[in-house]
Amino acid sequence: MNLETFEWDVDSDGIAHAVFDVPGRSMNTLTGQAIADIIAITNEVATNDAIKGLVISSGKPSGFCAGADLGEMGESAGAGKPESEMSEAERKQAQFDRGFALNRTLRELETCGKPVACALNGLALGGGLEVALACHYRVAANDNPKIQFGLPESKIGLLPGAGGTQRLPRLVGVQEALPLILEGKSFDAEKAMKMGVVQELAPGAETVERAKAWVKANPQAQAPWDEKGYKVPGGVPHKSSGAGQVMTMANAMLMAKTYGNFPAQKNILSCVYEGIQVPIDAGLRIETRYFIDTQQRPEAKAMIRSLFLSMQELSKGANRPAGHPKTEFNKVAVIGAGLMGAGIAYVQAKAGIPTVLVDVSKENAEKGKDYSRRLVEKDVSRGKSTEEKGDRLLDLITTTDDYEEVRGADLVVEAVFENEELKAKITQQAESVLDEEAVFGSNTSTLPITGLAEASKRPENFIGIHFFSPVERMGLVEIINGEKTSEATLAKSIDYVLAIKKTPIVVNDSRGFYTSRCFGTYTREGMEMLAEGIKPAIIENVGRQSGMPMGPLEVSDSVGLDTALKVTRATAEATGVDIQGDDRTQFLAWLVEDNGRVGRKAGKGFYDYNDKGKPEKLWPDLGTRIEVKIDECPPEMKQHLTHRFLVRQAIEVARCFEEGVITDARDADIGSILAWGFAPYTGGCASYMDLIWGVPEFLAEADRLAEKYGERFAPPALLRDMAEKGETFYSRFPPAGQEEKAAA
Repeated sequence: MNLETFEWDVDSDGIAHAVFDVPGRSMNTLTGQAIADIIAITNEVATNDAIKGLVISSGKPSGFCAGADLGEMGESAGAGKPESEMSEAERKQAQFDRGFALNRTLRELETCGKPVACALNGLALGGGLEVALACHYRVAANDNPKIQFGLPESKIGLLPGAGGTQRLPRLVGVQEALPLILEGKSFDAEKAMKMGVVQELAPGAETVERAKAWVKANPQAQAPWDEKGYKVPGGVPHKSSGAGQVMTMANAMLMAKTYGNFPAQKNILSCVYEGIQVPIDAGLRIETRYFIDTQQRPEAKAMIRSLFLSMQELSKGANRPAGHPKTEFNKVAVIGAGLMGAGIAYVQAKAGIPTVLVDVSKENAEKGKDYSRRLVEKDVSRGKSTEEKGDRLLDLITTTDDYEEVRGADLVVEAVFENEELKAKITQQAESVLDEEAVFGSNTSTLPITGLAEASKRPENFIGIHFFSPVERMGLVEIINGEKTSEATLAKSIDYVLAIKKTPIVVNDSRGFYTSRCFGTYTREGMEMLAEGIKPAIIENVGRQSGMPMGPLEVSDSVGLDTALKVTRATAEATGVDIQGDDRTQFLAWLVEDNGRVGRKAGKGFYDYNDKGKPEKLWPDLGTRIEVKIDECPPEMKQHLTHRFLVRQAIEVARCFEEGVITDARDADIGSILAWGFAPYTGGCASYMDLIWGVPEFLAEADRLAEKYGERFAPPALLRDMAEKGETFYSRFPPAGQEEKAAA
């Protein structure tokens, strides 16, 4: 055998040992070559009489296998004529054969007549766990706190395609397996042992020997489902009322959570329901058919590209300009100890960065540090940290009202109120003590960076660093280049975001930048619908059903209706627009100024809230100001309103591309999902236009909506040009340096 991703030996007892070790990688993945090697190993074990059994382990200290290599997914495998020259029947057969290759091989390994065991030293996710489940026995390390098992495919729009939907339910029962597969939940070695996913726990250094010992002692090993009289734990749906109820409830809960937007989850449920009722060989064929169907859906392509590939790239700094040395942060100052500044100080200290938290008084700064104290106490009480670690974190935060403490900082993050004069004053005070190379970052959500940089003596070192609240939970940071921001400053800012373990996107200057500008279109469209007389409950329900995390009215409450009113007026003043006669603005003013309903923070806005800040009901008196003209929502209206919500947001994203606010399609997609929760099943706003619609079809829908509702839906000239040239956002706006690849 000529193996490239496995090391191979056979001991004197005839026990073969295959060590999974993909060259040049820190973690094993199921590449095309790895699958080819598994096929060769299976054939060798099955046909070589000198081999009495097999143990599979990993040569990587990080773990066994992280799953399929998604970078290769979708590429054609093997020889033969291209699909364009095949008949429909030939094309489907070729797709099935490619999709079934690993399933077939693992089943052959499982039924080769020789015992097969797996030694798991670390994580085994997705296809990695599926390979392990096809072995007769699994030994897991009990001394690796980072060991994790799971089938996370559903999180990126796929389903397990190498037996996961068939073996896991047969092993642990339908009721136990379904949440793990549908939600992609991972679990540790202890839970794996309790469920029966692994049969033995041992120190990592002993797992291979334990696996070999089992192989020697069990020459006639079989999978449980191949043994006579085998029964699925908990029963199967068509024979057991309990199992039937599980499937019925799972279907209802799935629709309640996903609104039918995620094809993978629906297909997973079908895989399990249909496959568990037939012999496993038939079940594996069922799984492969559903896997191919899911893989070819635009949602899967979009989610894989955005939620896995792009997220991985950006989280490693793929948008960082080349040619600048990496910055190590020895000291970072945060000016403004309010909710946002306090959260920034906490994530910096958690990342091990010495932090100076500055406010107008030492007392105010200490109140800001209290935010970190509360988070530390919560983590300690939940066993997520220790008092010692918590004390070390808090010791990294120095509170002060003296700008001399800022001296020597590599970077300053200003996080005061959205007031240009105040921000200018802070900039000048900080710069008076900063070194020439230090970066000044303004955490602003709306004020143009170029304008704020006018207060700076070093505008090339001035940049926008826009955090989202709550800082400790939100994974995105929007970095905004001003007109004079240097590449070196951008590189340092990206280094900073990566250092605090968040994902950066990079945009250019504009009022509202990218995220705030586009996010606001969702809430404003909700206001438009309200003004048209659409029942508020319909607006909210359709908003959630479209894939957004909240209805637009609840989002407005969360942001703050007083804040929305203030920003609307400030934007109108800055752009010279008269809004005195604008019904939507006057309605907002009525809510805020006449009724004191400023949103969730006051317990009343569009909704009435309980003591825990949860919405209880829409405010009944909305009807005194708004005449409800539409109080029913048949399917065709739901689809129309869904399009209004999502198309309106995507149109604004297209305008940002046209205006040069955003220049990388990855930033657009990841920003839209992480910043304001744009429907994740679409892969983000750019992928929504590229893949869910297709640019020509999206353009046609935008034109239809513009004709009915006006200028806000009017597509920019960029979209028409792209449609004529057959371009997508990923081909027109590819990552820097990948223009040729995208064009190809």
